[in-house]
Amino acid sequence: MNLIPAELSRVVLEVNMRPGFSYIGLIFIIMLMAPNILWAKNKPKDYEEYVKNEKKFLLILERIGEVLVTCILICFRDFNLRTWTAWSWWLVAAFLLMILYEIYWVRYFKSEKTMKDQYRKLLIFPVAGATLPVYAAFLLGIYGSNALLMIATVILGIGHIGIHLNHAREAWGKKERRPLALRILRRLGTLVLILFFGGIGTVIGMRNLNYLPHWGNIFGGVEEETYISLNGQEQYVVMMGRSEENPVIVYLHGGPASPDSFVTYSFAEELMDEYTFVCWDERGCGRTYYRNEDQDPNNETATFDQAEQDLDALVDYLRDRFGQEKVVIMGHSYGTILGSMYAQDHPDKVTAYIAVAQMTSLEKTDIYSYNDALERAKKMGDSILPLKTAYDAYEKDKTVQNLMEVRNAANYYHPVTEKDTAVSMAVASPYMGMEDFNWFLKEVYSMDEFVELNRHLLDYTEKFDVYDHSLEYQVPVFFISGSDDWICPVDTVKEYFEAIKAPVKGIELMDGCGHNTQYTRPEEFAELVKMLLKRQI
Repeated sequence: MNLIPAELSRVVLEVNMRPGFSYIGLIFIIMLMAPNILWAKNKPKDYEEYVKNEKKFLLILERIGEVLVTCILICFRDFNLRTWTAWSWWLVAAFLLMILYEIYWVRYFKSEKTMKDQYRKLLIFPVAGATLPVYAAFLLGIYGSNALLMIATVILGIGHIGIHLNHAREAWGKKERRPLALRILRRLGTLVLILFFGGIGTVIGMRNLNYLPHWGNIFGGVEEETYISLNGQEQYVVMMGRSEENPVIVYLHGGPASPDSFVTYSFAEELMDEYTFVCWDERGCGRTYYRNEDQDPNNETATFDQAEQDLDALVDYLRDRFGQEKVVIMGHSYGTILGSMYAQDHPDKVTAYIAVAQMTSLEKTDIYSYNDALERAKKMGDSILPLKTAYDAYEKDKTVQNLMEVRNAANYYHPVTEKDTAVSMAVASPYMGMEDFNWFLKEVYSMDEFVELNRHLLDYTEKFDVYDHSLEYQVPVFFISGSDDWICPVDTVKEYFEAIKAPVKGIELMDGCGHNTQYTRPEEFAELVKMLLKRQI
């Protein structure tokens, strides 16, 4: 067994709904309670008379909310500081509201301490002593992606703000009715805010629910988002499993440079009982790119040879960390290029190789797909001009952009029976972060920049032909493909499957699925993986 190289180190990150002490939560509680302790000795003279009119229902909600908010703030470490992203502005906004809260109390303590002084408006905030901490706690819940705090804050807000709004009306009397236009605008603004924050709350709630199956990993298993130093770069890895003694599966994403670590939970949670599942943002993409952007902004080190070296370092780390002699390598699409090469080069470290949508030759498979679409267009009596125009442009200039145009034109004739749900899985993912979102936008809307950043890997992929390499494997090999996959067409996968030699091999088709079988029917996909791996025994 290899020892972990000296350069390997872990930096554990936070994911939402993780139990543990929150120092940020404690700071918020102190900022909330300190003025209230002083207020207890500086109440408005006639405050007790107003208390007699408080509604019991609101009091009950206030007390329940106070207990829940206090406990959640302390008991979840979601709210602690982590790597700065655009999402961190929610924390900044929450702190700014708490600072305004302190300013509100300073103003009150310097006043004559009447009921009107206590309920005087601060900037745009009515009953600021009640509203500001509630708003701040709600924003902190968004920052920590913790739906429990958000729900508890709503309960607290209904009771606490409701009580003090009633006190404010009693203290100030009936206010002059605003013009109709202002009242309409105010109601519309309130509706927009409710829909906006309600939408955010719904998404966070979905993220939290999807994380619940992973709670069992925290106690006795492994549940980590981490950066591991691999050959001079800290690279992002997610690990999940019920027991650290289980066999390890290393998942290699497609692309190249299209990490999907944030959606692998959808099928990985079906494997967690029996395997430790590991997914990785490879060098030059996703969170790994942003982590190392300063030292390698143009991805000069992001080559295929380097990717195989990084994978080898990761495998050595995992073998040592989990006490395993070998690991299972699972690749998807482009990941099957890296996976197949690694399985052949390092059979002593690989238990089995699983190819999901095995790539054989990018150029040959796209020509195959194009020709099939051309024949279908002719049979349907459609004009073949859009197809030929796209293909001729690609022949003249074989860029990724032109290749995408060919695929888009051919896709019309290759409908997928059952669409994958990767986008909705990403929205509801407990692992989705701003850096994942930013990389996705770069890939979708900044294609020229994306291509330039990943030029080395794209050049390698365009020239790759699996038949230029050995057809003999020393480890079990298993293929899973969608019957409607025309990016890595089933016929080309079957042809390669027949050509290779391996101690054990197997192929399974998922009927009606396209290129992303694992995100179309994740439970069925996971069952296939477990079934295939049992064949090697």
